[in-house]
Amino acid sequence: MSSSLPKRKLGKTGHEVCPLGFGASPLGSVYSEMSEDLAIETVHEAFRQGINYFDTSPFYGEGLSETRLGKGLQGLPRDQVVLATKFGRYGPNLFDFSAERVREGLKESMERLQVNYVDIFQCHDIEFRNLDQIVEETIPELVKLKKEGLVRHIGITGLPLPIFKNVLHRLQKGTVDLILAYCHNSLNDNSLQEWVPYLKQQEVAIISASPLSMGLLTPKGTAEWNPAPDHVKATCMAAAKYAEEQGVPLPKLALKYSIQSAAEADIDVTLVGMSSPEEVQSNVQAAKEALGLLKSEIQSKEEAVMKKVAEMLEPVKNVTWPSGRPKNSEIHV
Repeated sequence: MSSSLPKRKLGKTGHEVCPLGFGASPLGSVYSEMSEDLAIETVHEAFRQGINYFDTSPFYGEGLSETRLGKGLQGLPRDQVVLATKFGRYGPNLFDFSAERVREGLKESMERLQVNYVDIFQCHDIEFRNLDQIVEETIPELVKLKKEGLVRHIGITGLPLPIFKNVLHRLQKGTVDLILAYCHNSLNDNSLQEWVPYLKQQEVAIISASPLSMGLLTPKGTAEWNPAPDHVKATCMAAAKYAEEQGVPLPKLALKYSIQSAAEADIDVTLVGMSSPEEVQSNVQAAKEALGLLKSEIQSKEEAVMKKVAEMLEPVKNVTWPSGRPKNSEIHV
């Protein structure tokens, strides 16, 4: 395995991880059809490039992402892979965080992934259900699974940043090992950075997903289901078109920004979906440039375009959208 990308400690978990993480949702043909062979090749290339943090969920392609990731990881040294999956969300509006379903979900995920333990088991999008259940029923069951050795570390995920404080302040420090937030450390929204001191005080590792803001920062734009407000979509599309016209793809700039700002803000991993070996290679290249390990051949041009893009995105800076139960997006501490 290449060691070209540096490793950093993942909170208090004892793991050392690459700052660029492999988001496995594309393996479930979530965005476009993907063959199993291509999925496996993509996982292998990521590992060859030094990526060792892999994140999936049964929600991605109704288990297909987990199944393909499991096949891709077969034959790779298990102790060199940090494997994170999720439970609780099984469809757009299908959620179940009951203790019974936690245990069932873990068994199903381990079968699909072909493993006998999971490094990180995460409550998926907790804002959609009563947080009392997460604190009083779900996490205690996870603690039991951790004691049994089936789960090494416990995580919680979601979009509204207040959910993390609303849960963490009710638990003993160290119960939750990791949080995963998404769309909050990107060119158009870096509000996660404000939460880093609190999260580090709580001794949780921080995963930042979706540096492209679920397609907002791409020239082809978002899928129909993207919940961002129309004015945010229009502004991001204009910025993407401008960058494209200048010969500097906005997705590369966006990923570089997220990787660099994560390093500066003490965010542990930036998670990005990868759908081909070539995309893995380009993402690793961008990460190396962001961390100062390589220099872009058009660095001065990229810097100029980045400055203009930041100006264009300023009117929608940190504009987010509702997700889940409104009450959960308010701070109750």
